Amino acid sequence: MPRRIGRPGLIGTMARTAVISGTATAVSGNVARRQAGRAQARQEQQYVEQAQAQQVQDNQAQLAAMQAQLAAQQAAPAAPAAPASSAGDDLMAQLSKLADMKNAGILSDDEFAAAKAKLLG
Repeated sequence: MPRRIGRPGLIGTMARTAVISGTATAVSGNVARRQAGRAQARQEQQYVEQAQAQQVQDNQAQLAAMQAQLAAQQAAPAAPAAPASSAGDDLMAQLSKLADMKNAGILSDDEFAAAKAKLLG
């Protein structure tokens, strides 16, 4: 059978079309997977940022409550002398809370020192 010169036959055209189609499908699948991965990474980053923001708000609220409690204690008139162990335990608890907040990074060294000085009078 003589070989044709010129345009490919029906089988050659179908084979070329199949190769082009398969390549396009593979490329579009890779693009879709990459976009889905990026979208998931963005969602995870947003979740982490929201969790961190919530933690900061919680810590700030706790600090504000402690400062309000400290201000109320300083503004209150001197109460009758309580047993020494009770006053010492309360002071130790407040110092412990301040130390925990400093270790968590909520308070700077200067803020910690100022709060400690207020507590110790």
